[in-house]
Amino acid sequence: MAKYGLFLGCTVPARLVAYDLSARKVLEALGVEFVELKDVGCCGSPDMASVNKKAALAVAAWNLALAQEQGVDTILTLCNGCNEVLTRAVEALKDQNTLDQVNEILRQVGHEYKGGVVVKHLVRVLYEDVGLEKIKEAVTKPFKGLKVAVHYGCHLIRPSEVLKFDDPDDPHSLDELVEATGAVSVPYIEKLECCGLPVLAVREDLAYRIALDKIRSAREAGAEAIVTVCPFCYLHLENTQIMKELPEEEQLPVVHYPQLLGLAMGMEPDDVGLYENKLDVDRLLEKL
Repeated sequence: MAKYGLFLGCTVPARLVAYDLSARKVLEALGVEFVELKDVGCCGSPDMASVNKKAALAVAAWNLALAQEQGVDTILTLCNGCNEVLTRAVEALKDQNTLDQVNEILRQVGHEYKGGVVVKHLVRVLYEDVGLEKIKEAVTKPFKGLKVAVHYGCHLIRPSEVLKFDDPDDPHSLDELVEATGAVSVPYIEKLECCGLPVLAVREDLAYRIALDKIRSAREAGAEAIVTVCPFCYLHLENTQIMKELPEEEQLPVVHYPQLLGLAMGMEPDDVGLYENKLDVDRLLEKL
């Protein structure tokens, strides 16, 4: 297995400690060796790129260079956005001219990216590197009858020509990982739709409407929870239900995938940070 460098990004450590905690617990229990990358910063987000593409690429390359200097060949991300941004950077920096220009900037702060770093989201590491069989073997307390709506998010599998993971039109990786816990992944109409967060800053009403449509679609399909693997999607799907004051009987708890997996592996609710989830998760525990 590769040597992984855990890249948390900005949002996970600031707002979603439970995602960080549960991911670490699950990776350690599965024997995945990783180090926490030191001195890394923002991935070089699309917001930054919209102002200055070269600066954003240099920020991404800073992180790639630091990983390389720390002996890491694969960056493991928990954020879908970081996953896409860093993967795009890896591809862009395969062009020698682009690499030379970016390294000219990096050398001003004592770093150089030499190429060759791989970026993988947590889902990809679990699905491709750990494997379903090992995960199933680690499940000691499987869910029984729990119906889950899987939310992939926009930047785990798309753009497919960049990320090259799973089928963007009919993905299955996260569904299979969910079902490895004993839960059932239910099909629902809005499964591949955006959570709505990207338009929150410009059309708040639309952002909430998109999220509510997705939540209602999942509930109508019989789902008892929504599983996410993106910090932003998690926050928006959870906050929408709180902000719009959905009646309790219409709410769907939102959980990070490693929380679901950790519980099925026999971990206690506090071990996976379930105390941080804002919506009632008791129904999940009842299905263990």
